[in-house]
Amino acid sequence: MLSRLMSGSSRSLEREYSCTVRLLDDSEYTCTIQRDAKGQYLFDLLCHHLNLLEKDYFGIRFVDPDKQRHWLEFTKSVVKQLRSQPPFTMCFRVKFYPADPAALKEEITRYLVFLQIKRDLYHGRLLCKTSDAALLAAYILQAEIGDYDPGKHPEGYSSKFQFFPKHSEKLERKIAEIHKTELSGQTPATSELNFLRKAQTLETYGVDPHPCKDVSGNAAFLAFTPFGFVVLQGNKRVHFIKWNEVTKLKFEGKTFYLYVSQKEEKKIILTYFAPTPEACKHLWKCGIENQAFYNGRVAKEVMESSAKIKREPPEIHRAGMVPSRSCPSITHGPRLSSVPRTRRRAVHISIMEGLESLRDSAHSTPVRSSSHGDTFLPHVRSSRADSNERVAVIADEAYSPADSVLPTPVAEHSLELMLLSRQINGATCSIEEEKESEASTPTAAEVEALGGELRALCQGHSRPEEEQVNKFVLSVLRLLLVTMGLLFVLLLLLIILTESDLDIAFFRDIRQTPEFEQFHYQYFCPLRRWFACKIRSVVSLLIDT
Repeated sequence: MLSRLMSGSSRSLEREYSCTVRLLDDSEYTCTIQRDAKGQYLFDLLCHHLNLLEKDYFGIRFVDPDKQRHWLEFTKSVVKQLRSQPPFTMCFRVKFYPADPAALKEEITRYLVFLQIKRDLYHGRLLCKTSDAALLAAYILQAEIGDYDPGKHPEGYSSKFQFFPKHSEKLERKIAEIHKTELSGQTPATSELNFLRKAQTLETYGVDPHPCKDVSGNAAFLAFTPFGFVVLQGNKRVHFIKWNEVTKLKFEGKTFYLYVSQKEEKKIILTYFAPTPEACKHLWKCGIENQAFYNGRVAKEVMESSAKIKREPPEIHRAGMVPSRSCPSITHGPRLSSVPRTRRRAVHISIMEGLESLRDSAHSTPVRSSSHGDTFLPHVRSSRADSNERVAVIADEAYSPADSVLPTPVAEHSLELMLLSRQINGATCSIEEEKESEASTPTAAEVEALGGELRALCQGHSRPEEEQVNKFVLSVLRLLLVTMGLLFVLLLLLIILTESDLDIAFFRDIRQTPEFEQFHYQYFCPLRRWFACKIRSVVSLLIDT
């Protein structure tokens, strides 16, 4: 029996798992890994596939069965981290945005960062004015379709591509104008470099927002950038704290604490509440890793290491831009070309963290209306000032993973719905309706008779309902007791097998954990000594008698 268990364990160790990693251009890399393969092994496979040497800025992201995002840890087993059934799906993304992306050593690295920021622009994490948005989109157009050619690019050609969640005809014309007149002759590498230089100047460059609430219950987005910690609320950046001012990051349950020490020995503690304890832990972990990367010597050492790279520039296979009418997006995201023109009014850019996480988890989400109460949709706040530029703002609502940047159309029968709601809420009816209701109003005797019948009917139905409820409660209690008994038996069996000398990989891994060692020395050993003492005393009594 022992040999069978060991052979089964060895077979499970040799089992291969299929992994699919979505790259930044939305292509997919598929490979197989062993059960005990570490995250570093998979990451090295990806970097070799991409011919990437400046790899410290990148990471692999995945979503667990509870829809919580994580960064793959390189020192731990891939299979144990994912906690889902194979085949596994992950995403290759920029984890630490370079403080100066234009200073990256190799063009292949700049191209990958360009793809990430283009993705941020599309998903609404990179906020900008309309003029900046037009310039960034024109750089993308120049990098991916080249110089303007009247024979290939008819009037309105820029409207066939989606750079943002929403944009207006005026912005489309501005993008085409810049592409035609200002960027002619730029190579893809030059356009990408100019795009990176422009994006770097924006306040939300490198923002990977985490939805939270402040102590007053107001929605906020926390983010870590190359330059410090950022808190965004509504259309404002309410806090910006440099990395050297952050003294401590801490979390307890859903609560996240940021300890700040500013000039003149001024110390403050910022407190925020994440949606779940898992989200709070992820937020804290991201903060610790970002602070270590940017505030320590890591970022400087990475740049110094990149400067030592000496090789022939690798060939770059750029993904060409595909019109949104023949493809879901440029290279990513949902198709927006079917949205009516009248509703594509402005650069609709919002910090919607769920969009990227849902994209990474390969799940599409339905559009939900803001009339659902507990959901929301990001919106554009337009100003009536004399300035012609509209500033795209951050949505100031709470985060919901089922939301989308696509607006929900207004119901065509809104008048009927309004009338129905009035009736439900007890609003008065028309004069004719009131007359009809008066004519059909029963007398006092009729009301009393009806009331007696109703009470008798309710009493007759209450007894079987009570019996059904009692049966249901008893069945639930019985099921709960049986479940607890089974769990207790399984726990005892697990403890016995773990404390035994069986050399099986599963039990070997449990024995090596600090929690098991603490349980073994603090609880199991004293309990075993107590049982042995009792057994000896019973045996001695039996012998004496």
